[in-house]
Amino acid sequence: MNRQLFLMLVGFSVILCSCSLAPEYNQPQAPVPGEWPQGAAYISPGTMSDAEEITELNREEFFPDEQLQGIIAMALESNRDLRLAALNVERARALYGVQRAELLPAVNVSGGGDKRQFSSDLIGSGDSRTLEQYHVNLGIASWEIDFFGRIRSLSQRALDEYLATEQAQRSAHIALVAEVARVFLTLAKDQEDLQLAQSTLESQQGDYDLIQHRYEVGLGTELDLLRAQSRLDAARRDIAVSIQQVAQDQNALDLLAGSPVPGDFLPADLSTIVPPKEISPGLSSEVLLNRPDIIAAEYRLKGAYALIGAARASLFPRISLTTSIGTASGELSGLFNSGTDIWNFAPQIVMPVFDARVWAALRVSKADQKILLTQYEKTIQVAFREVADALAVQGTIDQQLAAQQSLVNAVAETHRLAGKRFTKGIDNYFSVLDAQRSLYAQQRVLIFLRLAKLVNRVNLYAVLGGGSD
Repeated sequence: MNRQLFLMLVGFSVILCSCSLAPEYNQPQAPVPGEWPQGAAYISPGTMSDAEEITELNREEFFPDEQLQGIIAMALESNRDLRLAALNVERARALYGVQRAELLPAVNVSGGGDKRQFSSDLIGSGDSRTLEQYHVNLGIASWEIDFFGRIRSLSQRALDEYLATEQAQRSAHIALVAEVARVFLTLAKDQEDLQLAQSTLESQQGDYDLIQHRYEVGLGTELDLLRAQSRLDAARRDIAVSIQQVAQDQNALDLLAGSPVPGDFLPADLSTIVPPKEISPGLSSEVLLNRPDIIAAEYRLKGAYALIGAARASLFPRISLTTSIGTASGELSGLFNSGTDIWNFAPQIVMPVFDARVWAALRVSKADQKILLTQYEKTIQVAFREVADALAVQGTIDQQLAAQQSLVNAVAETHRLAGKRFTKGIDNYFSVLDAQRSLYAQQRVLIFLRLAKLVNRVNLYAVLGGGSD
């Protein structure tokens, strides 16, 4: 009878385990416009004939520069932050396994035996003096039958947390690749700044030598000599600063790569780099839903729904089983007694009458669900703003570069004419000095804008969720 009752309860529990008290999850509507911003700052996606959509590119296609690819490969292999993200995924997977195991009974097996020898004074005529006994027990200890889906909801929540952590690793992967590319491009820009400072120093040295000679023969003034000296010292200072920045960029690359980057992987300047591909976000902002941080936020939101189901199930009775099956056999007086199954069946029912902690936990789980919903919506809004900002740069950077190049050309011509006027004695050295200072500053701005164009492509790649690997 006990065995039949046990099997009936097991079958009944299997049927009811599909029951869940969690509220039904429906994906919230994205709180952003369905299309990207339009206006003077933006290029219409339909006019970007040479640009490819992010979903069409993998990482190596987007970053065609072989030097950069080499550093990215090093970083993906050895970067410690990415390694920590992978370990967090392993931990979340293990926690899900622990929670999932709660759905199954814990089975214990034990056995034993003994052998006794009795004195001839204590046994009857013809009986054996030796008694052998052994036993084997199979037990199920405190198995909670998940009638109302409490354990299943907790297991689902653990699964959602694991999936969210997995997306966090993917997000860390994209962030690492983008950061390596940014530092690589910044190093190339600082190398170019260093070259500009060195060429400026050579030009300033030539001017200083000329002015010093003119001063020594009485054709120049001490004021012109001091002005030339000030520009010469400023150029030396800028070289030292650029050397420092190049060294710091290399240190940052070494940290990202997880080991020292070989010298042949380092760029000489921006002009030697194969630029990242120009990409288009497509027509719809729904592409944002593929971003790993948004997917992770949605998994956490789903986990909050499951936690509400677990909290609701805690308001209902819990039924636990403690069951054991024993087999005992023995041999006494030369006779063998065959094993006999012994069933011990002990159900335990816990009926919650009123527990303020359970009701408080339910209120907390509902509040958590609202918090995670708000966080999910904010994540989408932040992502939309990041893409919109990158698109605004993409739509205006070429105009900025064209205007800056024209400005550099005009200032360079001004510097050339000022130098001729000074050489002929028509004007003093102050006009040359002012033109030199302006030319150097505008050349540096031009280098910065060239960097900004390339970095913005990397940013757009990252904020759109990266391509396929």
